[in-house]
Amino acid sequence: MTNSAYKPVIGFEIHVQLATKSKMFSPAPNNPDEAVPNTNIDEIVTGQPGTLPVANKEAIRLAAMVGLALNCTIDEFSKFDRKHYFYPDLPKGYQISQYDQPIAKKGYLDIEVNGKTKRIGITRAHLEEDAGKNVHPEGLPYSLVDYNRAGAPLLEIVTEPDIESAEEGRAFLQELRNIIRYLGASSADMEKGTMRCEPNISVRKPGETTLPKYKVEVKNINSFKFAEAAINFEIARHTEMLEKGEMPRQVTMGWNEKNNCTVEQRSKEDAQDYRYMPDPDLPVLQFPQEYLDELRNRMPELPAQKRTRFLEEYKLPLADVENLINWKELTYYFEGVVSEIDEWINSDVDTKIFKDRISAGEPMASLVGWDRLLAIRQAANWCLGEFSALLNQKLMNPYDSAVTPENFAEMLKLIQQGKISVSAAKSVFKVMYEKGGDPSEIVEDMGLAQVSDEGAIAGAIEKVIAENPKAVTDYKAGQQKSFGFLVGQCMKELKGKGNPQVINDLLKKKLA
Repeated sequence: MTNSAYKPVIGFEIHVQLATKSKMFSPAPNNPDEAVPNTNIDEIVTGQPGTLPVANKEAIRLAAMVGLALNCTIDEFSKFDRKHYFYPDLPKGYQISQYDQPIAKKGYLDIEVNGKTKRIGITRAHLEEDAGKNVHPEGLPYSLVDYNRAGAPLLEIVTEPDIESAEEGRAFLQELRNIIRYLGASSADMEKGTMRCEPNISVRKPGETTLPKYKVEVKNINSFKFAEAAINFEIARHTEMLEKGEMPRQVTMGWNEKNNCTVEQRSKEDAQDYRYMPDPDLPVLQFPQEYLDELRNRMPELPAQKRTRFLEEYKLPLADVENLINWKELTYYFEGVVSEIDEWINSDVDTKIFKDRISAGEPMASLVGWDRLLAIRQAANWCLGEFSALLNQKLMNPYDSAVTPENFAEMLKLIQQGKISVSAAKSVFKVMYEKGGDPSEIVEDMGLAQVSDEGAIAGAIEKVIAENPKAVTDYKAGQQKSFGFLVGQCMKELKGKGNPQVINDLLKKKLA
């Protein structure tokens, strides 16, 4: 158990591979899914003599969009620098990056943890090129280098040391990932490496208010789970050392997934070790105000705004909203279903006939036979439940399926209007998912229409009561479970197609 008087101090360095067609400074393809080594390369990527870099215009635009979304200042001028270090995966012997004039700086991102909002400062966001990847074949006395990733456009986002727990760290990473995805700047897939995070962790001693003189960086973590685990492990390790009077060393660590611990890799470099210098081959970037205004005007609705709107307009539970927002494509599909729900409701209402009743305050649901907010909640439940399960089986996105938002909304209408049961709807939806089609036609073809006719149901009830006198007697004596038995017998008599609500209502009246 760690001493709560010790306060964690955590900041992040996050690398996001931008979703451009070509590399940061060359026309070579930028494809993170390429499996054949050394395919997406050219003379510039491999650092051949006499080659010159040209900055990727789309990467610059995406970086500026992310900066604006993170409430950063974007100065009029920004420049590229050379960051020198020697490693086999860096063919030029230096990395083109940004140092003292980054593309974006001094921003913030608000996160919510345990119902409380906290602001995390963004120090900077700068552009750079990625390095290649060293491959170490097991059991062989040599290593290989794959340069497919080399030269890919990276946006490095550096936070202030404002994070105080692993839980806050995870919330920050998830919100940042969602923002990047909604902007279309990157797939931000940590497992594929298009988003990598490096937490910098230290711990304050009791009573300290200044930043600790050391920090430990954990390199290249590729999941939220591992980031949270690494932070908790380092907090515990640092606290234990400080309680013993020892001072943790400033080192770079790696995360060992198998043993759930960090392992030391090397001493941590300082900025002077990289011998930064302006890159003489690349011009200074200029961001006129007109350009930035245009980017702001093209900014999509971001997760925080969407979260607020979903809670206020759709009255959905917060957990459902979070789950929807975490899958951008599903969120857009869900909103498409909501739009179709509204279309169905509007088409069912003759405003001339119902104008007076609507103005008198009569609920829309009583006029069209179904309720909008209930349908929206059902849409969210189906999107997050049945639909997501089917999509995940084949690793598909919603709009790649055969189920159109219009047919999805029509199916919800059939459920609300009692024309099919929820159980039947699952069978219908499976056919819709596999083959597409109109749910009303599928219901007819499969013979799944629900019986709501009171005459037919009353006849079934009369027969069940006559055949089950003991259950009737038990119910009248106060044994409520007998009522459920009688309902089940009625459903059986109607071959599972009886409307449960109508059966319940008529059976209660008959028994009374």
